[in-house]
Amino acid sequence: MEQITEEERKSILESSPVGTFALMATVVGGMVFAWLFLYYGVFLPRG
Repeated sequence: MEQITEEERKSILESSPVGTFALMATVVGGMVFAWLFLYYGVFLPRG
């Protein structure tokens, strides 16, 4: 494995964590979908 240079290390540390944001958006989207399903599919039909 080759060593990274100081410039590469700096650019990695200064970049935003895109994968983490994508994972968070997926989880939040799933939670919103689940909440909407429960609200409109379970709670409202039962009155």
